Amino acid sequence: MNERLTRHRAQIDGCGLMPRWRATALLAVSLAALCTVPARAAPQAPGVAEPRAEIALEQGWRFFDGDAPDAAAVAFPDASWATVSVPHTWNRVGYYRTGAGGTNRAESVAKRQGIGWYRLHFTAPADLAGRSNWLEFDAASRTAQVWLNGRLLGEHRGGFSRFRLDASAALRPGQDNVLVVRVDNTQPAAGNSTADVLPLVGDFFVHGGLYRPVRLVSTAPVHFDLADSGGPGVYATTAIGADGAATVAVRARLANATRAKAAATLHLALVDRAGAIAASADVPATLMAGTTGEASASLRVVAPHLWQGTSDPYLYRLVAELRDAAGRPLDRIEQAYGLRTMLVDPDRGFLLNGQPYRLHGVGYHQDRDGKGWALSRADIEEDVATLREMGANSIRLTHYQHGQAIHEIADRVGLVVWDEIPLVSSWTLGGKMEPDPALVANARQQLIELIHQNFNHASVGMWGIANEVDFGNSLPIFLTGGKDGAVPDPMPLLHQLNALAKQQDPSRPTALATCCEGNLFAPGVSIPITATAADLGGANRYFGWYFGKPGDLGGALDRIHAARPSQPLAVTEYGAGGALSIHTDDVTAGRPDSRGRAQPEEYESYIHETALAQLEARPWLYATWLWNAFDFATTIRNEGDAQDINTKGLVAYDHHTRKDAWYFYKANWNPAPMVYITGKRYDTRAYRLNDIKVYSNLPETELLLNGRSLGVRRDCPQKVCVWPAVALDAGANALVARGTGTMAATQDTASLALPAQNADRLLIDAGALVAGAGQDASGAPRLLGSDKWVEGGTAASLDAPADYGRPARATPIAGSAERDAMASYREGTFTYRLPARPGTYKLTLWFASAATTRPGTFTVKVDGKPVLQDFQPAIPASDGQAEAHSFTIKARGDVTLDFAAGTGPARVSLIDLARTR
Repeated sequence: MNERLTRHRAQIDGCGLMPRWRATALLAVSLAALCTVPARAAPQAPGVAEPRAEIALEQGWRFFDGDAPDAAAVAFPDASWATVSVPHTWNRVGYYRTGAGGTNRAESVAKRQGIGWYRLHFTAPADLAGRSNWLEFDAASRTAQVWLNGRLLGEHRGGFSRFRLDASAALRPGQDNVLVVRVDNTQPAAGNSTADVLPLVGDFFVHGGLYRPVRLVSTAPVHFDLADSGGPGVYATTAIGADGAATVAVRARLANATRAKAAATLHLALVDRAGAIAASADVPATLMAGTTGEASASLRVVAPHLWQGTSDPYLYRLVAELRDAAGRPLDRIEQAYGLRTMLVDPDRGFLLNGQPYRLHGVGYHQDRDGKGWALSRADIEEDVATLREMGANSIRLTHYQHGQAIHEIADRVGLVVWDEIPLVSSWTLGGKMEPDPALVANARQQLIELIHQNFNHASVGMWGIANEVDFGNSLPIFLTGGKDGAVPDPMPLLHQLNALAKQQDPSRPTALATCCEGNLFAPGVSIPITATAADLGGANRYFGWYFGKPGDLGGALDRIHAARPSQPLAVTEYGAGGALSIHTDDVTAGRPDSRGRAQPEEYESYIHETALAQLEARPWLYATWLWNAFDFATTIRNEGDAQDINTKGLVAYDHHTRKDAWYFYKANWNPAPMVYITGKRYDTRAYRLNDIKVYSNLPETELLLNGRSLGVRRDCPQKVCVWPAVALDAGANALVARGTGTMAATQDTASLALPAQNADRLLIDAGALVAGAGQDASGAPRLLGSDKWVEGGTAASLDAPADYGRPARATPIAGSAERDAMASYREGTFTYRLPARPGTYKLTLWFASAATTRPGTFTVKVDGKPVLQDFQPAIPASDGQAEAHSFTIKARGDVTLDFAAGTGPARVSLIDLARTR
């Protein structure tokens, strides 16, 4: 192999790294393959002979939405508090103004961040006496303090990871117990209660509450270590030899909570799907009183059935049982376990079990409409089913640690997972140039918890240590920290986290996602190169959305690859916003507004179509993760048709309503036969002539309009079939796209309407990407189309666009009832070629200007004849002014409008071509 190339191996079943614990009075053992996560016990009262019991604490919680400083007391009166079940969050964030895609509304939103209290009375079974009893929280956001029967058990700082607290001394077996939890999801700020808890900032909302399950775990005093950063206490890695045999290296942590030395036997079994034992071992060990020790071992599996991703996600069952000297079980843990190897090569890409396996998938946030972060396992199962139907074989779990449910499901269905901690964009507060030691400690804690808790999952391929910490001085100081134009250097913290990840898990590569390397910024902007801080590079690049042109993506990736040819590279984010109720007639004629309203569903599809072609042409990319699987909550956005929602999802916030782009990927990634007509939600069209686009992976696809065949398309590039300039009938139009021959049963339908008043009239909102409603001088409603049939010029607006921290500003415009249409315009030198049937037409051109955009003179020609020579629109003293000029023309066919610059660029705001006879 070329020694220049770095290769990073992630071993079988996510059973990656070997924690380097110091052995304390434990015999070294010869262990068999061990990957573990606690087996789930029924919530009935356990017997003492039961090795491990788990009692779910779900119902009967009392919750107070605010601070109650005395609520930790056992006798505190909580009868007036709300009764809730756990998982629970008090937050509801984000809604669509149209109501489509979700149930949240402005009046149901609850964005308060701060303190909340939970109290639960429960009776602990009497036979828990003398056992080790732990409270296990799968997550509490973003900090939690826990009391049991008035005794403070401890605190956890970090809203995404599992933590356990020893409740043995405080628990009252056979009696009523009072469990109290104080949570705090305050937004971090310098000097406040969460200033040292990641994430400090982020384009996602941090919900509060006990939003993942809570349980009581009971074992014998000699048990697998429950104090090990929320992990299972048993960690395994697997290597595949040249002979095909699997060697599994295992390290186990065992705890003895008694006052006497204990002799124990570790029983291990690897069980296949048929229930046969593929390997087993019994290993003696001696544990000194009150100590925790470790044991290491290996197991050889001669003919392993490998975990092969989505094609064959084969899982064994790994069982580890700790037994006393008489052979009685003390503790038992079990997990589905996959044998596999992963390698990431800068030229060959991602290799699964030695074979090329291109990863393609999505970024995924853990919230949904009406539930926030309090998702059930069924919700997550449904999400994964949606992504698998689309054809995804990988998920980037962003931008924080996700729960065990998604990891267990990913193991089962074969998804490869990128895990990451919530180090997002900022790591200092209050203008500091260095992160506080407590913040660094929290970052380290969250990384250790991420690795320990997900170590044994076959699905986990890499550890993400940061996301977009390379903005440099391109962002406002309130986001980046620093002062006097200086910004903190992320590299010392990144190097520390990278080293920590390597220490905790040498078997998996580290990774991070960057935003800004290679992008063009204003003079004086300095961008640090952070990608070198991790093994794997990941590029978040939004060409055609936040910057550049859609076709620029490939070249930008080529430059990064050329700069670091030995570092494997992935695209970790790309995409665009897509509003369900906002549409366009031409994705290329206007400008999208990444912070405002102009986010048509069709433009999102265009960005993904353009990007996928460039990504597929670069086989050295080891993975591509689009942004995002589902729309999600964030309080820094007011865009598209939504408030406090990031609209880049391929599925709406309800996790059911699929946007057109979802079907584009299904056509390309899922081989099952499918056909889908796009643009269905744009069901009332502004123009008679429309390009009809169909996503189809069929060999032949036929399109019919009102029963008339419009022809067949064969083997469409990128599975995108287009029938250009389809003439709709006035009124209702029924479209059918279907396969031919034996595939005729695979079909899709759509219903489009063409208003009678638009059948022989073009109302073009020049410079506008969005089609929308208008009204004529009498106040009667009419439908305006977006900019179309134009070559040259650029789209512009009299309005100031929205941006982070700055709302959009609409310019008042007199002289027209259609202010929005007047605000947008096309300028420069440009030509419209308008489709028209022979006849007489009235052509009305609208021009608008404001004092801040003083137009010069220009010329307008119709079919080569000047109608406005050295024309200059009115220049108002303030605000804006619209004016109209009308002409009667006779058309033999298409009408050509030429706008030529004079002393200033030509411009037009609205074109109205109406056939009079």
